[in-house]
Amino acid sequence: MPKVPVYNVGGEQVGEIELEDRIFAAPVRADLMHQVVLMFLAGQRQGTHKVKSRSEVRGGGRKPWRQKGTGRARQGSIRSPQWKGGGVVFGPTPRDYKYTLPKKIRRQALYSALSSKLDEGKLIVIEGITLPENKTKHMAQLLGRFDLTKALIVDSAKQEGALLASRNIRGIKYVDANGMNVYDLLRHDHLVLTRDAVAKVQEVFA
Repeated sequence: MPKVPVYNVGGEQVGEIELEDRIFAAPVRADLMHQVVLMFLAGQRQGTHKVKSRSEVRGGGRKPWRQKGTGRARQGSIRSPQWKGGGVVFGPTPRDYKYTLPKKIRRQALYSALSSKLDEGKLIVIEGITLPENKTKHMAQLLGRFDLTKALIVDSAKQEGALLASRNIRGIKYVDANGMNVYDLLRHDHLVLTRDAVAKVQEVFA
């Protein structure tokens, strides 16, 4: 089992913690992470795009001119697709882009993302998030001790104070262990876990 140091909020090492091989020392599968990221992004799409077809465009009930004898091409409606202001052929309609990959693929992709952070030396474990006040400056000072500018902070459960203190800091995202996902892990340079979050992750995802 890999061991990583545990730091307090002052940036001082106060111990070590062992991580589960299955979760934090798994083979890094870039292909699975790619599939899961695409699934996540597809789920974020609203799918509310809409254009009007020929039957939905206002007007065009009368034949613009008689069928024969004018020398012009025959037309049945001024709302046909070839007319300005006419309906759109095969245009986008509202749809749901969501789809779900098998649970084993999603789980292995998460293991890969966590393992890649450990391999790159970008996983930091801290005792817990305790701030003098629930203010952005105190969270910024905590992050500055570890030289973090773009990091995902994972706690065992969301603390309202830590959430308020971190949400205005650019590049920082604070989530609980259940809200951790592959997209956020890959999008942020560093992963910060509290000691309780490590236990929660190993309990939930093992």
